[in-house]
Amino acid sequence: MVGKGVASRLRRETMVKDEQESSNRPDNTAFTQQRLPAWQPMLSAGIVIPGFVLIGLAFIGIGVALFVTSQGIQVLEIDYTGVEQKSPCFRCANSNEKNCVCNLEFSIDRLLKGPVFFYYGLTNYFQNYRRYGVSKDDNQLSGDLDYFQSPSDTCSPYEYDNNVPIVPCGSIANSMFNDTFKLYQTVNGVKKQVPLDGKGIAWWSDYNIKYRNPSVTPLKNAFNGTVKPIFWSKPAYELDPTDSTNNGFINQDFLVWMRRAALPDFRKLYRRITHEDYKEGLPAGNYSLEISYNYPVLSFDGRKKVVFSNVSWMGGKNEFLGIAYLVIGSLCVFMSIVMLIVYAKFKFPEED
Repeated sequence: MVGKGVASRLRRETMVKDEQESSNRPDNTAFTQQRLPAWQPMLSAGIVIPGFVLIGLAFIGIGVALFVTSQGIQVLEIDYTGVEQKSPCFRCANSNEKNCVCNLEFSIDRLLKGPVFFYYGLTNYFQNYRRYGVSKDDNQLSGDLDYFQSPSDTCSPYEYDNNVPIVPCGSIANSMFNDTFKLYQTVNGVKKQVPLDGKGIAWWSDYNIKYRNPSVTPLKNAFNGTVKPIFWSKPAYELDPTDSTNNGFINQDFLVWMRRAALPDFRKLYRRITHEDYKEGLPAGNYSLEISYNYPVLSFDGRKKVVFSNVSWMGGKNEFLGIAYLVIGSLCVFMSIVMLIVYAKFKFPEED
């Protein structure tokens, strides 16, 4: 009787185990049991060699199109650091000079086709440095008033100024580029100001989502009990005295600066030239750029420049992209020739 009881218990345990296994087993279908028809390519020389040739020719075609298009983009680049004594901005490069203004005279020998984009450029400036990149308070920049009085410690050392909270805090905001420019065209001996459009130069996501002003009217009241960044000449709510909607954390120039550059030599969009007599671009002639020189760069061996450029369907001037496609395409064609030679010399019968 004892033996029968043990055997019965074992049978029950076996049945339970089988039921558990069957419940975990996938359905007996062609899909779950991987019995669907499958196709596996057989990579023979007759497929690989023509494939490499076609891929190489496609890359070469794209590379030629990109390179030719890039060559057609017009770029005018002018350094105004003021290192050379003959530079009109040499006097302003002296850190002791305050509110210095210099004028760059230049000429354009043919139409710079529009729309023309006006950039400022900096070299040897490492915005990708980790401690610099985290030196900001995202809660503060999203308009949270609690962080106006208690900035995040990530903003150190630009967190407080004489125990008064800094808004906006952090190294990125504190180092915001603050040179300003006015462009004039000389027509019959008379200077004619070229209108510069600063609307919509920042990323849409930055302006509409990432950065927000506090819901306080007037905006100035939100900054009570705080101070501006140490190196700023005016507070955030007065960045643009001509447009009240372009102040605070949604100021276009501020947003452009806060989007950090990946490389130490970079340029950032300052304005667009698209209005009135300059819709078609900057006509040939003589120009004068009035620069309010405020941003020091010689202390870190940096350079400053202005860039006037147009764009194409592929964006700005970028010869590297076209060259990269040409190199990869040429390598593919070269490898196909090598494989063809090897195959012709060492091919074996099909039955082997």
